[in-house]
Amino acid sequence: MNRTLFVAAIALLVFAACSAPAENNASEDNSLDSVFDRRTIFVDADDGTRHEFDVYVATEFEQQRRGLMFVRQMAPNVGMLFIYEESDFHSMWMKNTYIPLDMIYARADGTVSSVIYDTQPLSLESQGSIEAVTYVLELNGGTARRLKIGRNSRLVLDSSDD
Repeated sequence: MNRTLFVAAIALLVFAACSAPAENNASEDNSLDSVFDRRTIFVDADDGTRHEFDVYVATEFEQQRRGLMFVRQMAPNVGMLFIYEESDFHSMWMKNTYIPLDMIYARADGTVSSVIYDTQPLSLESQGSIEAVTYVLELNGGTARRLKIGRNSRLVLDSSDD
């Protein structure tokens, strides 16, 4: 390959690498770790079993606005927990979110209000709570059904993380 073509190819590769979104893989890329704190959360499922998740915590407006955008895959026991200062009707969308998610809406006491299963990646359709909630837990699509997380479930934050 002549020198001009080689330099052009290198320049193109550098440009492509700099233009790509940084957050492409939550399980291998720690870019989410630079923006979000992590906590352990337990979910007491409808069938009485307890499940443990390692979650990114979104408490600030900018964190909540970003959510899991640009994430291309997530480990099975990882999720994101949105914590709101006040209970209210909250809604989410899947803009720039490449993986299907289950959205679990919970009241201030952690009891589950509703679950939206297997949301459509990249959709701009709003997915909202059916009543005022304080928490929204996002897990990989299919997790809530598989683990029997539903309206009789409860979120329990690990108090040792405080």
